[in-house]
Amino acid sequence: MSETTIEIPADTGRPPEDSAPETVLEPSDADERRHLYRLGTCLIVVGVIAVGLGLAPLLIMPVRISLFLVGLVALYTGLRRLGLARFGSDFDLTFILSCTWLAALAAAALLAPLLPLAEHENTARTLTEPSYATPSLFSEHPLGTNNFGLDLLARSIYGARYSLVVAVSAVLIGMIVGGAIGILAGYFGGKLDRIVGVLTNSLLAVPSLILLIALASVLEPNLRNIAFALSILAIPSMARIARANTLVFAQREFVLAARAMGATRMRVMVREIAPNVILPLASMGMVLISAMIVAEASLSFLGLGIQPPTPTWGNMISEGQGTVFEQHPHIVWVPGLFLFLTVFSFNLVGEKAQKRTGGTREVKL
Repeated sequence: MSETTIEIPADTGRPPEDSAPETVLEPSDADERRHLYRLGTCLIVVGVIAVGLGLAPLLIMPVRISLFLVGLVALYTGLRRLGLARFGSDFDLTFILSCTWLAALAAAALLAPLLPLAEHENTARTLTEPSYATPSLFSEHPLGTNNFGLDLLARSIYGARYSLVVAVSAVLIGMIVGGAIGILAGYFGGKLDRIVGVLTNSLLAVPSLILLIALASVLEPNLRNIAFALSILAIPSMARIARANTLVFAQREFVLAARAMGATRMRVMVREIAPNVILPLASMGMVLISAMIVAEASLSFLGLGIQPPTPTWGNMISEGQGTVFEQHPHIVWVPGLFLFLTVFSFNLVGEKAQKRTGGTREVKL
C-alpha cells in the first residue's frame, strides 16, 4: 500500500485572504527616493531664500534679478525631484505648471471686473499716478505703470480677456467650418475632395501675415472682425485634419454597419464620424490657440488690431517702441512675459493632448 504524504502549510499568523503577493520596494528604489526627497527639499529651501533675497530691496537690481532667476530654477528643480520621488517617472511638472497658469489666467481674466485692480484704460483717472513706475511687488502697482500711469498688471489681465476671446473664437469657428468641410470632403471624395484640396492649399500658400494685414486693412478693427480674419487661417488646417480622420473612420466597422442598416449619409457623418473627429480637432485647436494669440498680438503691434487705450498684449508691447524700451524695459517685459507663458502653455498642453488622441500637428501660420 502506498503512503500518501500531506503537506500542512506553516502558520503565517494572518488569514488566507491576506496572503496575496505585495509589491515590495527594492532597497535601491527606496534609497533613490530618499535621495530625491532630500535633494528636492534642499533645493526648495535654497530657492525660497534666493527668491526672497531677489524680491527684497536690499541689493542692486542686477543682483536681485540674478538671485530671483536662480531661485526660480532651484524651486522648479526641487519640486520636480519631489514629484518624481512621490509619483514616479510619469510626473511632468512642466505640464502641471502650464495647466495651472492657463487656469489662473482664465479665472483672472473672467473675474477681472471683480478683482481689486488699479485703472487699466481710463487715462482721466490716472492724472495723479506716476508715469513709468518701476515694478515693485509690495506697492500699489506691482508690475509698474505705462506713460499714462495705467497699471500694467491690470492691463495685462484685461489684455488676456481680449486676446483669449479672439483666439478661442477664431479656433472655434475654424473647428466648426473647417471640420464640416473636411468631413464632407473625406466622406464624399471625388470632385468635392479635389475642390477642397485646391482651396485649402491656396489659403496655406498665402503668407499668413500678409493675408491678415490685407483683411485687417479692409475690416473695422474690433473683436468680431479680428476673430473672423484669424478664423480664415484656422480653417485650412482644421479641414485637413478632419478630412484625414474621416478617411480613416469611414472604413471602420461601426460606420459600415450603420450604412448597412440604412442610415442616411447625413446621419453617418453627424452621429458616427463627427464624434470621432472632434478629439483630434480639439487637440489641434489647443495648439492653434497659441498661434492665434501670436497673430492677434502681431496685428495689434502693427496698429491694425484692437486700438489703444483698450489693452491687448500686442499694443502694450508696441508702447515700448523707440527709446522707451531702453529707459523703461518693463513696459515690454511685462506683456511679453504674459504672452510667452500663455503661448508656451497652450503649445505644451496641445502637444500632450495630441499624443493622447493620436492627432498630428499641422500648423502653418
